[in-house]
Parts: sequence; structure tokens; C-alpha cells
Amino acid sequence: MKKRFDLIIFDWDGTLINSIDWISHCLQQAAIDCHCPMPETQAAKNVIGLSINKAMHTLFPEVDEHTLNQLIASYSQHYFSKTMNHHDLFPGVYDMLMQFKDQGYQLAVATGKTRAGLTVALKATGTEHLFCITRCADETASKPDPRMLHEIISYTQTVKERVLMVGDSIHDLQMAVNASISSIAVSCGANSAASLQAYQPLLCLDQPTELLNFI
Repeated sequence: MKKRFDLIIFDWDGTLINSIDWISHCLQQAAIDCHCPMPETQAAKNVIGLSINKAMHTLFPEVDEHTLNQLIASYSQHYFSKTMNHHDLFPGVYDMLMQFKDQGYQLAVATGKTRAGLTVALKATGTEHLFCITRCADETASKPDPRMLHEIISYTQTVKERVLMVGDSIHDLQMAVNASISSIAVSCGANSAASLQAYQPLLCLDQPTELLNFI
């Protein structure tokens, strides 16, 4: 698999940064604040990767628009109450990204986060300079729609056969399928290895830094 790819597109939460438990907690707290049924932890994890609007619609399909906006506002308040830093990255991730960049790979991020959320996260972790382009759910279509991948591929002028998507959720892998590009799964985030294998990734790794052994 060495030298097979030129562009590596990473999901953010659960793939590069250890944030899944915090996000699911904030989703549950938002439900409590807004007097909605609190989702089970795995149900909360299952919507991570979607845009926040789509995630809330999925978790709370019966609520009206006003309550939906309250849920989103409450989630954001809880999420941003925690100070993030480079220690929140999975061990070895920063050095892995630096190594890939030094080797000439183009690196990108495709995330369900908002632009505001990703900007804070990139700055807090000191990773802004590592990515040639990042795309967020509030400026394009939510996963698993492949639009954000198409936009990244177009920007980098990379042929699809030389593009790899790396993600921890079924939404990441379905998006890669929809875009007709290769994927590698990591099972350290939102979904189990068994769930991820159903989307036929090239590999399913325990940790993102294992990528160094294969590409």
C-alpha cells in the first residue's frame, strides 16, 4: 500500500482527537437541559460525524424547530466549556501528521464540526499548518453526502484513485463509498470495528498512528 496515495483526508473527532466521550456527554446534557429523553451513550456516539442539525434531528425526531435550536445552543455551550489542547490528540497523532507532511502527502480534514468549532480545535492543538484544506458540515453538505470530499479533491486536483479517507464512524466510511474513494477505518472512536468493517475499508486499525505501517 506504500506510495498508493497522494491525498489523505482525515475525519477529526474520534479519528485524530480523543473527543467522542465528551461529545456524547454534551449531547446527553443538552437533552437534560431541554427536557428531552436522554439518548443512550451509543445512540449519542452514533450521530457523531453528522452536522449538529442532522445529529439533533436524528436523536430527537419529534421536537419542533424551537426546541431543536435550544438543543443545539445547549450542546454548544457545554462543548465549548472545556478547554482543549494538544494533549487531546490521540498519542502520536501530531508526529504522524508531521511525518506524512514531510513525506509530501497532502493532508485534509472532512468533519461534521462547524467551522467555528474546527477553528478552535485546530488552534488549540497546534495543527492548523498541517492541512492544505479543511471542510466543515455547516459550509457544505453533511456526511454521508460526498460533497465535502468532492470539494477537497477538486481543490487539491487529486485523482480519486490517489485519495484516502480515514475515519472512525460509519458516516465517514459511507461518505467514502459515496465518493468512490478508498478508506481506512480506526476503531478508537464512535463505532465498533464490526460496524466499520461492513463498509469494506482497506484496513480497520485500532489507533490512527498505525497508518504509518501501511502508507
